[in-house]
Amino acid sequence: MTRTVWETVDGVPRIPFGDWIESGFEWVEDNLGDFFDRVSDLIESTVNGLSDLLNSPAPLVMVVILSLLAWLGRDWRLGLGSLIGLTFVVGVDQWAATMETLAMVFFATLVALVIGIPLGICAARWDRFSRLVRPVMDLMQTMPAFVWLVPVVTLFSIGVPAGLVATVIFALPPGVRLTELGIRQVDPEVVEAGHAFGAKPRQILRETQLPLALPTVMAGVNQVIMLALSMAVIAGLVGAGGLGSQVTTSISRLDIGLGFEAGFSVVILAIYLDRLTASLGADRTRAGLLRRLRDRAAARSFAKAPAF
Repeated sequence: MTRTVWETVDGVPRIPFGDWIESGFEWVEDNLGDFFDRVSDLIESTVNGLSDLLNSPAPLVMVVILSLLAWLGRDWRLGLGSLIGLTFVVGVDQWAATMETLAMVFFATLVALVIGIPLGICAARWDRFSRLVRPVMDLMQTMPAFVWLVPVVTLFSIGVPAGLVATVIFALPPGVRLTELGIRQVDPEVVEAGHAFGAKPRQILRETQLPLALPTVMAGVNQVIMLALSMAVIAGLVGAGGLGSQVTTSISRLDIGLGFEAGFSVVILAIYLDRLTASLGADRTRAGLLRRLRDRAAARSFAKAPAF
């Protein structure tokens, strides 16, 4: 029902903001519907393919592989804990749903980082761009998670694509914010040293600023993964499958047992991903980077020195 502009609420003119948003989405559907259908098909085939790949080995084989990955990435205690936790997931018959959720989280995180890290770099280098991006990130991060399900279902219909797009929107801001923060926190003296040794701006970004900002950037990656996982569970309400679907089923049936089985599986997957990504954020010391810059400058000077 369309509201008139002259309608008032407690003496204040009624702003038809919702009608404007609805009209905008109707225009998008009418003019870009085919485009969103193609994107939806691409997302669904990619996520389903990745999910099938993760589910193709025997569950215990994948448990061992993921546990070894945790052991190599961190230490034997994380590997042992992963082995126990993931075996529990298999034991409560939530393995297939967990792999579906892992596939969605992986793909959503990849898309969010491909978009977010370049935006964070641009925001760190140009203050005007940072001021432009900041309110958009505020909107994306503070909007209730359930609200994002409404427009994506309108554009992509119910299913995996709608859940994944909502997950990317919800998980993107930390990647942008913490990438910008990490680069801005790099000591200006280190950047000046890079310039003094003849490094170009791209070299300084790639070999100095990003390595020094790596712990902060990896904290952003960690937050992106955690938010993607939480939103992937919520996306079960729109048919995204995985553990979210199990949680939704348990709510609709008041099945306490299923709810706790799916819930503990989410917790185990979250802890596994959190500890694994934390181990990848190894610190790069300032002294080590300065040593690399000096070595490069010395090598360049030696190469340019005249031969006798």
